[in-house]
Amino acid sequence: MKDEKYSTYPEVEAGTTAPGRDVYASELDVFGDESNAQIHYRTLSWQLVAVLMIAEIVSNGMLSLPSSLAIVGIVPGVIIIAFLGIFATFTSWILIQFKLRHPQVHSMGDAGYILFGPIGREILGGGTVIFAVFATGGQLLAGQIALAELSDNKLCLMFYTGIFAIPTLIFSMPRTLDRLSWLSIPSVISILVAGIVGMVGASLNPVVGRSIDVVRSSDFTTAFIAITNPVFAYAGHFMFFILISEMKDPRGAMKAAYTLQGFATLFYIVFAIVMYYYIGSGVASPAFSSLPPVWAKAAYGIALPNFLIAGSLYAHTAAKLIFVRLFRRTRHLHDHSTVGWATWTVLVFIMNALAFVLAVGVPIFNYLIGIAASLFASWYTYGIAGFFWLYDEYHVMGGYHAFRAAWPMFTICVLTVLSGAFICVAGMYVSVYSIIQAYDAGLVPDPFSC
Repeated sequence: MKDEKYSTYPEVEAGTTAPGRDVYASELDVFGDESNAQIHYRTLSWQLVAVLMIAEIVSNGMLSLPSSLAIVGIVPGVIIIAFLGIFATFTSWILIQFKLRHPQVHSMGDAGYILFGPIGREILGGGTVIFAVFATGGQLLAGQIALAELSDNKLCLMFYTGIFAIPTLIFSMPRTLDRLSWLSIPSVISILVAGIVGMVGASLNPVVGRSIDVVRSSDFTTAFIAITNPVFAYAGHFMFFILISEMKDPRGAMKAAYTLQGFATLFYIVFAIVMYYYIGSGVASPAFSSLPPVWAKAAYGIALPNFLIAGSLYAHTAAKLIFVRLFRRTRHLHDHSTVGWATWTVLVFIMNALAFVLAVGVPIFNYLIGIAASLFASWYTYGIAGFFWLYDEYHVMGGYHAFRAAWPMFTICVLTVLSGAFICVAGMYVSVYSIIQAYDAGLVPDPFSC
C-alpha cells in the first residue's frame, strides 16, 4: 500500500516495508551498501548491542528505585518495577518488529514520519534530541555528585560538572557505536559492581530504628513518583532504532532486548529491596548517598565509568540523529570528508555543551529531567509502541479486518497507547507539583551557583 503524502521524503517512505513479518530487506537499510565505504556503521553483534543497551539504561536511574519502595512499600514497589520491566520488554518487541519491517528507519523521527507525516518526524525526532540532551545532563549531575562525594565537596559543584563534562565529550566523539560498545563493557561491569558494593555497605551498616513498610498508603501525587522513577530507569527505547541500525544483522535485536530487560528488571528489584530493607524509609535518592561515607565513596567511585559512558551514549545519540538526517545517502556519511567530520564534531560539541549549560545553569534542571522523562520516556518506552503495531497491522497485514482477527493484540496496543498518555499527563503533573513545592520550600539554588 503506497501513501502519496510520504513521497516528499523518499528515504523514509511509509509504503516501503519489508515483505512480511520476519523478513529484513537489507537493501532498504538506512546505511545502504557499505562494501566500499570508508566508515562502516553496521558492525555490531547482538551481544554488543545488549551491552550498549544495558550501559545506557542501567545507570543513575536505578539509584532512585529504593526511594520508590519507601513511598509505597516493598510489595507495591516491586510489583511496579517488575510490571514496567515486563511491559518494556513487550514494547521492545513491537519496536523491533517495526524496525525489521521498515529498515530505512534510523530514529524515532523516521518512525514518526511513517506514522504521522512531517509533523510526526519533527516532534518525535526533536523529542529524541531533547530527551537525549537532558539525559546527558542528568549523567553530568550524577558525575558531579560522585566527584563531590569522593573529594568531600572541596570544590564548587559547578567545577565538578565541568570536570566530568570533558571526558563525556571526548567519549561521545566516535562516529560509530562500535567504538563505544567496547567502552560499554567496563561501564556495565562498573554499575553492577557499584550496586553490589552499595548493597553490601547497606547490609553491613543497617540504619538503627529504621521503618520498613510492606504496603504504605500515600496520596496520588506522592505515590505516582513510585511510577515515574522506574519509568525513567527503563527509559532507553528512544535509542533502540539508532542502535539496531548499526547491527550486522538486526534480526538478532530481540536477543539483545531480552538480555537487557532480564538483567535490568532483576537487578533493579534486588537493588531496590536490599537498599530499602537496610536503610528504611529515609533512603535518599540517589540511594548511594544514604550509605556511610566510606561506602558511599566506594560505590560512587566504582559507578563513575557508567555515568560517563551513559552520558556519552546519550550525547552521541542526539548528534547521530541530526547527522544522519543531514547526510543520509551522501558520501559524507561514510567518508572521512572534511565536511562530515567538521559537522559531526560541531554537533557532538553542541549536544554536550547544551547538557552542561542546562545542568549547571538551570536551578530546577533536576526537576526538568522528570518533566522530560514524563513527556518523552512515557511515549518512547511505552505508548508509541502501540501506534507502531496498529500502523503495521493496518498497512501491512490487511486493514481493519486484521484488527478484528487479532483483537486481543489490538486491545493490548490501544491500552498501551492510553497507558503512555496517562504516564505522560500524570508524570507532568507530579513533576510540576514538585517544582512548586521546591520553590515554596526554598530548595531551588541560584543559576550557576556552587
